[in-house]
Amino acid sequence: MKFIQGTPRTQAVLFATCLDDAIEADNEVRLLDVFVDSLKLEEFGFRLNQVENGRPAYHPATLLKLFIYGYLNRIRSSRQLEKECKRNIEVIWLMSSLQPDHNTIANFRKDNPKAIKKVFRATVQVAKHFELIGGSLLAGDSTRLRAQNSKKNNYNEKKIQRHQAYIEQKLEEYSQALADADAGQQAAQIQGKIAQQLERKSGYEQLQKALNASGQEQISVSDPESRLLMIRNNISEVVYTVQTTVDAQHCLPIDYQVTNQNDSKAMGGMVRRAKSIVRNQDLTVLFDKGYHTGSELAIAQGLGINTMVAIPAPAAGAPDAAYNVDQFVYDTAKDHYRCPQGELLTSQGTMYAKNYKGGKQIFYQQYKTKACMSCAVKSSCTASKRGRTIERNEHAQCCEQNKKNIEADPTLYKRRQAIVEHPFGTIKRQWGFDHVLTKKGMQRASADVGLIFVVYNLRRIINILGFNVLLAYFKACVTKIALYGLLCLLARLVNSICRPISFHFTRPANFLSPLLLLSINIIQWMVFRQTVVACN
Repeated sequence: MKFIQGTPRTQAVLFATCLDDAIEADNEVRLLDVFVDSLKLEEFGFRLNQVENGRPAYHPATLLKLFIYGYLNRIRSSRQLEKECKRNIEVIWLMSSLQPDHNTIANFRKDNPKAIKKVFRATVQVAKHFELIGGSLLAGDSTRLRAQNSKKNNYNEKKIQRHQAYIEQKLEEYSQALADADAGQQAAQIQGKIAQQLERKSGYEQLQKALNASGQEQISVSDPESRLLMIRNNISEVVYTVQTTVDAQHCLPIDYQVTNQNDSKAMGGMVRRAKSIVRNQDLTVLFDKGYHTGSELAIAQGLGINTMVAIPAPAAGAPDAAYNVDQFVYDTAKDHYRCPQGELLTSQGTMYAKNYKGGKQIFYQQYKTKACMSCAVKSSCTASKRGRTIERNEHAQCCEQNKKNIEADPTLYKRRQAIVEHPFGTIKRQWGFDHVLTKKGMQRASADVGLIFVVYNLRRIINILGFNVLLAYFKACVTKIALYGLLCLLARLVNSICRPISFHFTRPANFLSPLLLLSINIIQWMVFRQTVVACN
């Protein structure tokens, strides 16, 4: 039986081919190449200045191309990327046959979290240029990505005290056993166990000091800034929280932030950044009930943003649910509440303060009525001997306005999950990016997450616009940026030539130098404007 035969590995090739011939014209690696070339990396914060001594560094564009290619193909490990530089023909072409080691690759990601976020911003600007960002309806949510820290290596004060109590108990047992044991091998073994427990005790004392110094409620050993948070159904993991704002038109993320806290204090910063990105005065945002905090609603509404944040179930403040606080109707004009029995609860206007962790204060008024003392349903309404008291905090009006917004268009809020969960489903379920690869802090985690969102936006934009449209756009950006660079070089050259003339020759030369420089500056400004319009 005959089979298809390959070419012998030792056979010489008569006609040499260049590396570019091995990459198809419509290969996405070509798009990644011109995308990075179209970015102003120095303005983003990547270091381009050369060191005077030692070996020359790799250009940031080279390593950025490698990371974008890797994340787009589900390769995040620096060691795996190092291997791809030696065996993957697409990566060899993209890297121009350069082969950085894994330390160089990993350090680039570690050192550039802020610059990587600006690369993500550039993908948002590309989407805006092609009108893929509606900018009128946004949805926000968070997802938890597991950190490089096990639950066993996460401690709070209660857990540390439990371990310390166990150690003290074991020390007492070993001390008693040592007193009862005869001198010899058995005593030496007990002494070794005591020394081991004393070492553990010292370790927990250091952890307690570190916890007290941090001012936090918990501390992680492997990744100090990761936190033990609830992820679902009373299941906790040591994670980072990724807050994301997504535009409704094509489910494109426009902003992200890596934190180690829950959602209650996140919405204000998210909507502030979102408004500066979309630059739309008529903006509606959708969030789930985890973001329903009066102070955050006040920030959003103060920016002129229409909020639609799900309302949590009211607290069971009364023995009978028919008399919970949501059954009391507030009259804004007359500043009083009407209870289910028709009685009026009024306030003296005194503002009280509640203190919370972190030094934060919330001010509120109390509303009462003397009718409680003789009310027939008092036992169903309150357990207090002094009667029912309603506390209205300073942000209650913002919460009521949010409720009116939802009631005015309940179908709009139902779109929230379909909008904001779209990126999370792709990133975590389809791509398998359910954990943070890096450790040792939020900044490194932010770089990892930033690259994930960069490639998500690129993939989404390619799918919407098509390869050829995007490739032509990036090539035009590269051409205009190159032209701008040449004009800057020409301006410096003219300046260096005309400046000596203006000092040593006649008046016409004194007039010529500023005129030429002005002309060059005008051309620079015009090209710069065109470049910004094209690339942003």
